[in-house]
Amino acid sequence: MSKYVILLALLALALHCDAKRFTRCGLVQELRRQGFDESLMSNWVCLVENESGRFTDKIGKVNKNGSRDYGLFQINDKYWCSTGSTPGKDCHVTCNQLLTDDISVAATCAKKIYKRHKFDAWYGWKNHCQHGLPDISDC
Repeated sequence: MSKYVILLALLALALHCDAKRFTRCGLVQELRRQGFDESLMSNWVCLVENESGRFTDKIGKVNKNGSRDYGLFQINDKYWCSTGSTPGKDCHVTCNQLLTDDISVAATCAKKIYKRHKFDAWYGWKNHCQHGLPDISDC
């Protein structure tokens, strides 16, 4: 029995090791590389820190409406990504494409959401970032 527990623990650890967790400055550098507006950078960093903890592979708990949030930006599957194998919904992507360490697909989708709804689309930003933003001046 204990062999199976150890094996499952090692497997879970191995699967999680594939995930990327950005440092704050690493996130800033990647967001710059992805073309995010410098004047909004602290807002994006605050959003990501409060939504996903800077993990690229984060899948949120089931929301009250039955939907889930995916990836670094916690993009919702009700409107933005398809849970199946065919890309779809407003970002024309699968939700799994939002979970990779290459954040280019997730970044494009997040910018589309922002263009339509600003930061109000994200509760992490609404609940934590309107009255104080992280200091990224050293990044």
